[in-house]
Amino acid sequence: MRAIIQRVTEASVTIENQLHAQIKNGLVLLIGIEENDVLEDCIWTAAKIANMRIFGDDNGLMNKNVTEINGEVMVISQFTLYASTKKGNRPSFLKAAKPEYAIKIYEIFCLQIQQELSRKIKTGIFGADMKIALVNDGPVTIFIDSKNRE
Repeated sequence: MRAIIQRVTEASVTIENQLHAQIKNGLVLLIGIEENDVLEDCIWTAAKIANMRIFGDDNGLMNKNVTEINGEVMVISQFTLYASTKKGNRPSFLKAAKPEYAIKIYEIFCLQIQQELSRKIKTGIFGADMKIALVNDGPVTIFIDSKNRE
């Protein structure tokens, strides 16, 4: 499982020209699912993100997590996080999980992150053509991969 974590001051997702969801201060999570991802990947990724201290404290140091600032979270599925650009100029998405499997893992991840945060999250719609608007705060953008736990 791969995630792009973006600290934002606001974000929204629009689907078919209709506002679907929006948040203020918090995180936008772009989540990619690989064919080998399992429950353990969901648990590790959700816990890592929920506890990640990337928000400023009273001294301006990144010492607070999203819960400590009462932040919101928006989760968006993004299979393109598994793009391979090794050969040619057209990305290959062979490592991305097939939709029927990916949606199950994505939904498990969404439940897991809600449990970690003890609050509801906002989401896009899996597989939809979504327009994401956000104001990246900092900018702070972090990439994690559950198969490469650095």
